[in-house]
Amino acid sequence: MTVPRFWRKIDNRYNLRGTRCGNCGTAFFPPRRICPGCRRDGSVETYDFEGRGEVITFTVIRAEPPSMDGQTPYVVAIIETPEGARFTSQLVDVEPDDVEIGMPVEATFRKIAEDGADGVIHYGVKFEPTARD
Repeated sequence: MTVPRFWRKIDNRYNLRGTRCGNCGTAFFPPRRICPGCRRDGSVETYDFEGRGEVITFTVIRAEPPSMDGQTPYVVAIIETPEGARFTSQLVDVEPDDVEIGMPVEATFRKIAEDGADGVIHYGVKFEPTARD
């Protein structure tokens, strides 16, 4: 199996796919096999998140790691979805001074990193601001 095909086989890497307990309705990301609330009584199933949420906290990164060369400052936030799950993600297409708690965001597919100039490019989900409903 080629490296790109291997990465595409990881469902929750390129999609907002987690799990949800069929018993209590709690949604999880990353996926879990057992619901921590229901324990073995729950029936956990695959669940696709809508890709919307709001910023519940964030930080502005100003000291760049080598993989983010020339991209500072950038924002990393914890996003809470309407389903109750939380994602840690980079916010894109927004100035750090414009980010605020409660800001509505939606998922977008973006480049995450690159393994050197001739290496594999890793893609994944980041979040961007959206208009309030």
